[in-house]
Amino acid sequence: MKAVSIDLLSPTSVAFEQDRRTDERAGNIVVTRTPLRVSFAGGGTDLPEFYEIDDGAVLSAAVDKYVYVTVKRHSEIFNEPIRINYSRTEQVNTVAEIENNIARECLKLLNVGPPIFISTVADMPASTGMGGSSSFAVGLLNALHAYKGERVTAGQLAEEACFIERDVLKEPIGKQDQYAAAFGGLNLLRFGRGGRVMVEPQPVVNGSASYLFSNLMMFWTGHQRPAASVLSEQKSNTSRNLDALRLMRNGAYELRGLLCLGGRIDLTKLGQALHRGWVMKQNLASGITTSDIDCHYARAIKAGAEGGRLCGAGGGGFLMFVVKPEKRELVRQALSELPLVPLGYEVHGSRVLYPSG
Repeated sequence: MKAVSIDLLSPTSVAFEQDRRTDERAGNIVVTRTPLRVSFAGGGTDLPEFYEIDDGAVLSAAVDKYVYVTVKRHSEIFNEPIRINYSRTEQVNTVAEIENNIARECLKLLNVGPPIFISTVADMPASTGMGGSSSFAVGLLNALHAYKGERVTAGQLAEEACFIERDVLKEPIGKQDQYAAAFGGLNLLRFGRGGRVMVEPQPVVNGSASYLFSNLMMFWTGHQRPAASVLSEQKSNTSRNLDALRLMRNGAYELRGLLCLGGRIDLTKLGQALHRGWVMKQNLASGITTSDIDCHYARAIKAGAEGGRLCGAGGGGFLMFVVKPEKRELVRQALSELPLVPLGYEVHGSRVLYPSG
């Protein structure tokens, strides 16, 4: 499978005119849909503290849970020239006044000014380990480019989102989430020195993706925790965790082999591989797991789950398990107090839903 090579971009700051109108066509509106993701192995090796020393690799898949973004020219009859709707509503006069960091920096990067209306809604809560912030960044950038009449590649969207989150906002995060959101599908993402990313789409044949996701069970722990609180410590511990991170990186290649051989997936081996990765991940930093998470995990394994992991940086979010069909009801009963979240595969990355075509 031929890899797609994406070089690190170096966007520069742009002059911004507060009274500039992006589009004079009244009623101009764009709606995008951007998937969230689950990471199977290699998380942590997409941080520069690791990939500037040794190549990183993450195996991840986009899922059928989304962030939707609407961008519209705001009518002059409203009192405010800028309105941003998310978990709260902001009504401001200038882009610099916007408190939503990602929305503000996306507008500044693409030189989009008032009057503008932005609204976003997601299928999953924020700070739950499925890459929601990066999906929002990618989806908003996609919408703003379309609003300006510009066509962009998935690689450009991913790198612009990385630039905003990592370089401008200084979030201590890696590069896997932005690429998963922009490209969609099942990918081996490889990270090299200088921030170079290689995207290797993995073949999905003979219903293998449907089979994989039909044998996953994902439970909501009820706890939200920003990734930065865990990743900051993990980054500072990188030098002492290099051997463990190399094993976790190698685990991404191992899982790629289990999932992409073209035959029926060996669920026992898959679960065992996820379990090994989860055990190693817990040693990277404090706060990755909790006593409640450990209890939930142990009960699921006792009930028959083959193995699993916590999605995201840690401390909360979703527990994901590999479970054979005959054990699903037992695992469900063992974790009856946790909501079970149906999960499916998404082949597409961020898409413009409206206008269509």
